[in-house]
Amino acid sequence: MADTSSPVSGLAERYATALFELAEDDKALAELESDVGRFATMHDQSDDLQRFIRSPVYSAEEQMRAIEGVLDKAEIKGLVGNFLRVIATNRRLFVVPEVVTAFRRLIAAHRGETTAEVTSAEPLSDEHVAALKDALKQSLGKEVTLDAQVDPTLIGGLIVKVGSRMIDSSLRTKLSSLKLAMKEVG
Repeated sequence: MADTSSPVSGLAERYATALFELAEDDKALAELESDVGRFATMHDQSDDLQRFIRSPVYSAEEQMRAIEGVLDKAEIKGLVGNFLRVIATNRRLFVVPEVVTAFRRLIAAHRGETTAEVTSAEPLSDEHVAALKDALKQSLGKEVTLDAQVDPTLIGGLIVKVGSRMIDSSLRTKLSSLKLAMKEVG
């Protein structure tokens, strides 16, 4: 469930819903998902693109020129390309990462899947991803799509969020709990 208390998440939900509704059939949805995935991969792998998207100092014209270059490099055309151009024209690029997350959630719901946000200290191997998906599928009773992120400050372990439920087995949290318990004893 989205946190609609934030104006950004509400805006992201509206944009994601609009993008989702532009697709008329499953084939168009698959193409949209592919294009959104390519853009998200570029975003995740480029610190410069992340800074650019978050920065309020660029004019709409500068944002449009830059996003055109990114779209050309990623070979993203059609609905997603036009959609990102509209967002750039409206100076709303800062909301794109949340739009991607919300769009993926809508696609998963359309397929009858649920999305689990998984944060780990290091990238998960293919075997770990498969085992985690299997465990979550058995627990939830439906297919699970993983939205994996890396946060080295966790030290080890995982944080898994599915809907409003969260399981935090990170070493950082365990050490914090131990530190708190040690303070109470002494």
